Amino acid sequence: MACVAREENALTPTDAEGRRGGHGVRAYRGRRKQTLVMALAGVLVFSMTAASCGGKTSSVSMGQVGRGTVDEVVEAPGSVTARAAATVSAPSSGTLEELRVEAGQRVGKGQVLAVIDAPELEQRRDDAERALQQAGSTGVPAGGTSGFTTVRKRTDKQAEKAFADARAAAAKITDPNVKAALVKQVDAAQQQYEAASGAAAAAVRSVQRGVASLGAAVSSLSKAQELQARQAFELADAAVDALTLKAPVAGTVQLGGPGPASGSGSSLSDLLNAAGGATGGTGADPAGGTTSTGSAGVDSAVPQGAFVAAGTPIATVVDVSTLGLTAAVDETDVLLVKTGAAATVELDAAEGATYRAKVKAIDMLPTNSARGGVSYQVRLDLSAGKNADGTTAPTPRPGMSAVIHLQVRQATDAVTVPASAIVNTDGQNAVWAVRNGRYERVPVTLGVQGEDVVQVTDGVQPGQSIAVSGTDQITAGDKP
Repeated sequence: MACVAREENALTPTDAEGRRGGHGVRAYRGRRKQTLVMALAGVLVFSMTAASCGGKTSSVSMGQVGRGTVDEVVEAPGSVTARAAATVSAPSSGTLEELRVEAGQRVGKGQVLAVIDAPELEQRRDDAERALQQAGSTGVPAGGTSGFTTVRKRTDKQAEKAFADARAAAAKITDPNVKAALVKQVDAAQQQYEAASGAAAAAVRSVQRGVASLGAAVSSLSKAQELQARQAFELADAAVDALTLKAPVAGTVQLGGPGPASGSGSSLSDLLNAAGGATGGTGADPAGGTTSTGSAGVDSAVPQGAFVAAGTPIATVVDVSTLGLTAAVDETDVLLVKTGAAATVELDAAEGATYRAKVKAIDMLPTNSARGGVSYQVRLDLSAGKNADGTTAPTPRPGMSAVIHLQVRQATDAVTVPASAIVNTDGQNAVWAVRNGRYERVPVTLGVQGEDVVQVTDGVQPGQSIAVSGTDQITAGDKP
C-alpha cells in the first residue's frame, strides 16, 4: 500500500459543513442533520493495517458494510413554553383597593385577583344613572318641528359621547375577554341607538308632511332619549365592573407583569402557543402587549393601596398544566419536519436529563433567525424526562433554553456504512472497497444520512469489506 504522510481527513456529509452557532452550554447544528442509531448490525471494524514509509506510520481501519436502522435528526435551538398565560392590568387610573391573591397561589379561571378604585369611572356611572332616572319625560319641544330636530341632535351628541367614553375605557383593558365583551356591547348599543334616532327623525318628517300626529313624534323622540340614557348607564356600569380584575385562565399567580428574559428582551408572548395557542380566550398575546415596568433587583408587584396608572400590570397568571416547546428550524431543514414526528430534548437547566416531545404544528410564516437567514417555528408537546440514572427529571419552567433533536427520517433494515467511510470528491460520494485483493473507489448513493452512520441505497452490499478511516491515505490499486 502506498504511504502518504497526512492526517486522516475523509469528507463526510456532516463534516462538509460542520457545526455553526451555539446555544447555552451546548452546541447545535444550524443546518446539518445528525443520526441516532436505534439498531445496527454488521458494521464491524475488524482490522487495522499499518505501513511504514520514510519513518512515518500511516494506518487504515477496515470494516464491513452492515444492515440496520438509522434515524436522521435535525437539531434546533428552542425554549419551553406554557400552555397559556395572561397578564391583567389596571383598566383605568386609580388605587389598588384590594389585592386578593399572593405570589405562587393557584387560582381558577374567573377568580377575582384584585379590585381597582377609579373615582372617575364611578362618577360617570352615577351621572348616567341620574340621567336615566330623568329620561322618558319629553314634552312637546318649543319651536315646532325645528325644536324636535334640536332635541334629537342634542340626544345624538350625548349618545356619541357615551359611546366614545365606553370605547376609551375598553381600550385600556388588557384582559382580551373583558375587552371584547365591552366592545361588543358598545357596538350593539350604537347600532340600536342609531335605529331609534333614525325612527325619531322619520317621525318628525312625517309630521312636517302632515301624515303623522305630533304625539307620534313626541313618543318616538322620548324612546330615543330613554334608550340613550339606559345605554350610557349600562356602558358606564360595565366599565366599573371591569375594575374587578379576574383571572382569564386557571394557573399560578405571579404578581406584576412578566419581566423580559435577561439580555434577550423576550416577552410573555414568547412563552405561549405550545399547544396551538393560549387557551381561555387569551389570544396570541394574552398580555395585550403589556410588559413589565420593573427592573432587575426591583419587585414589580404593586402593593395594595398604591396608585396605578391605566395599563399597569397587576398580576400574571401562568397555566403550566401542560408544557410545550418552540424550536427555530432553519429553512433548509424545515421541509423534512412533519407533524407527529418524535423528538428528544436537552435543557441547559437540567444537565444530563433527556425529555421526549412530539411535533404539534409548524408555522407557515417565517421568522428572522438571530444567526441570519430564515427559520420557522416548530411547536411541540413536551413530555416528562429522565435523568441519566433513570430517575424522573425535574419539571421545566417556561422560557428555559433547549436543544431539540427532531427525528425527520428513518430507514429500517437499511444497508449502512459508517459516515467516516464516505469520501466526497467533486460532489460524488464513494467508498474505498476491497475487490480482488485491492482497493477500488466505488461510487455510492446515500439515503438517510447522519453523523455516525449513513444509509447506502446503491453501490455496495452487506458484508462487503470497506475502509472506514484513513481513507485519504488510499490510492486505487493499493493492497490492504
